Amino acid sequence: MHKSPKDFFAPLAVGAPAPLREIPARPSRAIHFFDPSNPKMVDKIPQMVGTVDVLLGNLEDAIKADNKVAAREGLVRIAQETDFGPTQLWTRINSLDSPWVLDDLTTLVPAVGHKLDVIMVPKVQGAEDIHYIDRLLAQLEAKAGLDRPILVHAILETASGVANVEQIAMASPRMQGISLGPADLAADRKMKTTRVGGGHPGYLVRQDPVDGDINGQRATFQQDLWHYTIAKMVDACAAAGIYPYYGPFGDITDVVAAEDQFRNAFLLGCVGTWSLHPKQIEIANRVFSPSVEDIRHARRVVKAMGDGTGAVMLDGKMEDDASLKQCLVLVELAEQLAAIDPKLKELYEGIEIDD
Repeated sequence: MHKSPKDFFAPLAVGAPAPLREIPARPSRAIHFFDPSNPKMVDKIPQMVGTVDVLLGNLEDAIKADNKVAAREGLVRIAQETDFGPTQLWTRINSLDSPWVLDDLTTLVPAVGHKLDVIMVPKVQGAEDIHYIDRLLAQLEAKAGLDRPILVHAILETASGVANVEQIAMASPRMQGISLGPADLAADRKMKTTRVGGGHPGYLVRQDPVDGDINGQRATFQQDLWHYTIAKMVDACAAAGIYPYYGPFGDITDVVAAEDQFRNAFLLGCVGTWSLHPKQIEIANRVFSPSVEDIRHARRVVKAMGDGTGAVMLDGKMEDDASLKQCLVLVELAEQLAAIDPKLKELYEGIEIDD
C-alpha cells in the first residue's frame, strides 16, 4: 500500500484520534498473561498492579472455544473495575481467521477502549493484516469518542510473518512493537522442536577433533534456535522506531534457562518478554533493567565525552561517539525505569561515578 507520507498520520476514520508520531517509551519489561475467564487469576489482578509493567488479558490460545465469550466479558469487567495506575493494560485478541476476533474488537473498544493501551494481534502474516486492524480500530474509536489511539502489537509466529517483518513493522503509526511467538512459528516452519522457546540439545556445534581423532573427547555447545529470528525482528523494530520483545518461555520450572534466554534477548535489543507465571516477572524485571555496573560505566562515558565528539580513554579502552550513543541508550532506559520503580530509582540514584 503506497501512501503519501503526509497521509500516513491522518486518522483512518472521521472523528478518530490523530495517530501518534512517536511511540511512547513506556517500560514493559514483563508482559504478564492472564485468563480473564479464570476467577483465581482474576482475583489476583488488583494485587499485581504496580508489580508488573504490563498486564495482558488473553483471549486467544490457551482459552478454550467455549470460554471465549466468558474471557471477553471478564476482561471488560476487569478493565472497568480496576485502577491500573502505572501498569499498562493490554489484550491479545483472537487470530484474524477466527470467528471470534470481530466480536473481540467491537466489544472491547466501545466498552473499555479508554483503558486499553495495546492490542496484540496473533499470527500476523503481512502488512495487510495490520491495515485491516488499523482501519477497523479507527472506525470503532471514532464511534466510541476515544481521544487517543489504541496501539497495535504483532506476534511473529509464521514463516510469512518473519519474511515480511520489515513491512509489518512499518505498516501503521499504531505499531507499538513485535513479539517472537516460538511455538506457532516452529510448527509453521516445520522445525523439529516441541519446546516453547529456549535452546535445543540437538542444535549444537562440536569442538574440532583433537589430534585428528573424531571419536575422542570433544566438547559440544548448545545453540540458540531463535537467534536469527530475534535479530531480524530487532532490526525491523529499530528501523521503524517500535519495540521488540522476546515471547514466551514455556518451561516455567527452569528459571535458570529462562533468565539466560531473557538476557540474550535483552543484549540483542529487546525491551521485554512475556511472563506466563508470576515467578517469571521477577526474572524479567531484573534482566531487562540495566545493572548498576552498566549504568555506572555509561554515566562515566557520558561525563568524559563532554560535547560527544572525539575519543577518550577510560580504563584502557577507547570510547568515542559510537560508544556515547550506546551509553545514552542505557542511561535513558534507567531514567524511564526509575520513574516507575522506586527500588531501581534508589539503586540508580546511589551510583557514584569515579572521575
